[in-house]
Amino acid sequence: MSTSIRRILVAVKDLRGRASPAIRKAAQLARALDAKLDLFHAITDPLAVDALALAGQDERKLEAATKTRYLKRLEALAAPLRRNGLQVTTAAEWDYPVHEAIVRRARHSQADLIVVEQHPGPHRVPRLLRYADWELLRHSPVPVLLVKKRGKYTTPRVLAAVDPSHAFAKTARLDEAVLSAGEHFAAALRGKLHVVHAYIPTLLDMPTELTDPEVSSKLFGHAHAEAVARLEKTLRASRLGKLPRGRRHLVARHPVDAIPQAARDAACDVVVMGALSRSGVKGFFIGNTAERLLDELPCDLLVVKQPGFAARVQAKVRGPQFVSLLPSYGFA
Repeated sequence: MSTSIRRILVAVKDLRGRASPAIRKAAQLARALDAKLDLFHAITDPLAVDALALAGQDERKLEAATKTRYLKRLEALAAPLRRNGLQVTTAAEWDYPVHEAIVRRARHSQADLIVVEQHPGPHRVPRLLRYADWELLRHSPVPVLLVKKRGKYTTPRVLAAVDPSHAFAKTARLDEAVLSAGEHFAAALRGKLHVVHAYIPTLLDMPTELTDPEVSSKLFGHAHAEAVARLEKTLRASRLGKLPRGRRHLVARHPVDAIPQAARDAACDVVVMGALSRSGVKGFFIGNTAERLLDELPCDLLVVKQPGFAARVQAKVRGPQFVSLLPSYGFA
């Protein structure tokens, strides 16, 4: 996140009830940043062409009527926000899949931040099920705030996760983006910035065959000192060299374990991470660290991409999905 955020896109999942936690937190951010809100809902319900034909319904009229119905619901959610002084636009679009529809809307509205609620329940085999939140983290070039907790932010503690050793394929530019986003998020909401650096001395800084306790202790101490130096250098490069020691967290564990631990220990409200989009076999079996953390984190997650990241999402809106409910028969 940066001070240039002027439009926040809220991907609204449920239009049947009151304002969601995502809307409430997006509104809080909009007030703090003097930004505009864009409430968006992707209409992904498939249309059964044979059922429409049997009922004598015109598909274009049904599309328009459905879109109007969703827009009215969005307007009902926007009304109280406008009464409180926020500038709010609404949009509903026939488009699919959901994550691509959100990215397309973000492009169209020139959004600087996407706010969305986490998919309910644990994530299992995400690359197969293609949950919208997982795919947004992978494909969105715009920062994504994934809302996990219901309450509003009150002087939040923001934990920026960096990798100065670049052991997990992160780059210096991505660390800078993470620290910048964390700093501005905390400043906008009058919170405090914390920073965590996870490192694995047994894998990166010492030969594992050494078992002598004294030697191991020295090597662990050396690994810790190296991690301290790397973090200090990274903070100075981002003009955060004066960050209090009590808000710097060094954890000698893999990031998947270290970052949730640091977030719990520091009672953080938001974790900021950088994500590199992987594909193919490596992405299937390993996945991004940010994605693997979704179920473990006790707080919201803000994911940023390295500057210059290009989304692999087609620009054109797909429109409705048409399906047939009648059985199909194949002939040899």
